[in-house]
Amino acid sequence: MSNSGLASKGQLRASFFRWALLTVPSCVLLGFLAGQFGGGPDSIWFQSLIKPDIYPEPKWFGIVWTILYVMIGFAAALICAAWGARGRTAALVVFVLHFALNLSWTPIFFGAYQLTFGLYTLVAIVVTLLVVMALFYRVRKLAAVLLIPYLAWVCFATLLNYEFLKLNPDADGQDPTQAMQRFEI
Repeated sequence: MSNSGLASKGQLRASFFRWALLTVPSCVLLGFLAGQFGGGPDSIWFQSLIKPDIYPEPKWFGIVWTILYVMIGFAAALICAAWGARGRTAALVVFVLHFALNLSWTPIFFGAYQLTFGLYTLVAIVVTLLVVMALFYRVRKLAAVLLIPYLAWVCFATLLNYEFLKLNPDADGQDPTQAMQRFEI
């Protein structure tokens, strides 16, 4: 501590790096684990869907999400390291709620085959992300800036989910394995 009672730049930097050692791997790991629920793009259900023209190659999703989860982790670390900053606690609480919502989309879309509920979830993700960004901006501007690519990606994901629903209205909520069993009987 300096004579003024404030932390030095070196202490602040060290605090950020300690937090980043927790938040970055946590965001990446939780994102990876959420992606394991529901079978993903290799599932029978997803393979049977008509793909929109804007649907990118599946390999890009893992690459993009890994980069985004790293950026999200760094943004969270900036807020976590902002001890004593006005609005820090509120920003972190809303962030945790938002991130839980983010992690729920994959099990909803791929696991429960819910195109419509997946779309509603993405809209909620976008709205809560905007709130998180506003709260982060008040604490550390850079934290909000780091979330801009994430916002762009979830807006694209929302459009993509909408296009899947538009092209596949009968697949909404339909488990293909149950449908095949009904035909076999």
